[in-house]
Amino acid sequence: MAPTIRLDGHDLALTHLDKELFPEDGLTKDDLLAHYLAVSAAMVPHLAGRALTLRRFPHGIGDEGFFQKDSGGHFPDWIRTAEIPHRRSEGSNRYVVCDDAATLMYLANLSTVEFHVQTATVDRLDDPDRLVVDLDPPPGVTLPELRSVARRVRDLYAEVGLAPFLQATGGRGFHVVAPLDRGADFPFVRALAGDLAARLAAADPDRLTTAQRKNRRGDRLFLDVNRNGHAQTFIAPYSLRSRPGAAVATPLDWSELGRAAPDGFTADSIRRRLAQKTDPWAGMDDHAAAATEARRRLDALDPL
Repeated sequence: MAPTIRLDGHDLALTHLDKELFPEDGLTKDDLLAHYLAVSAAMVPHLAGRALTLRRFPHGIGDEGFFQKDSGGHFPDWIRTAEIPHRRSEGSNRYVVCDDAATLMYLANLSTVEFHVQTATVDRLDDPDRLVVDLDPPPGVTLPELRSVARRVRDLYAEVGLAPFLQATGGRGFHVVAPLDRGADFPFVRALAGDLAARLAAADPDRLTTAQRKNRRGDRLFLDVNRNGHAQTFIAPYSLRSRPGAAVATPLDWSELGRAAPDGFTADSIRRRLAQKTDPWAGMDDHAAAATEARRRLDALDPL
């Protein structure tokens, strides 16, 4: 009989706990569930109210997993979902929304390794409240150089009045995220993000690029702003990543950047971290800025 836990008034049966999900690291589904239970208090506020894209690996990350957007109508009635119409075609997807620890654990029990969040909440789908620049380094970029670029993104955000927040992605790079007051739509925010990245690349064209095609980037670091489109996503804080090493996407204080690596935190170290330190992204919405004002200030900067 499957063991059960009770969370938020719901009994959850936990299945196949000994299934190995990270074969190179010896981590099982039990370890996955333990991670998400441990980080739930810090993680759920970053998921709440947002449509989720789940990356599931029922047979472990050694096999091909799949992305799930539509809930398929198979979730319990107590799990919140939101129907979101397609922008360029007929139909819609019914996304799951995770507002509590019970939902998080239910989804983790489906062998969801990664959680990806949209940059707008489901109650205001056309009004993004996050602006994201993803630093995507090619092989050969050193960690000091990657950190230097993150600081340059931070400084430009601050110069135009955005509050920069940092995340180690658990992969190859960092995210620099700014909370917004939801006063501008997706095309406006996408254009703003693109022009911020373009200004940075123009100041250092030998090392930075905004080229969409990989064959045009060469050995330059890609400043990716594609996460700022409608229904696009970025990796949620405290999500595991589906690659050997089982790194965790981790919000950071800027003072930590000098000793941080994009994949430097694991399930074990993140538990110790949260036991000693408040989530650096807690209360980030208190710093929400107007994209329109950032646009005005960016346009007023001296041309390069």
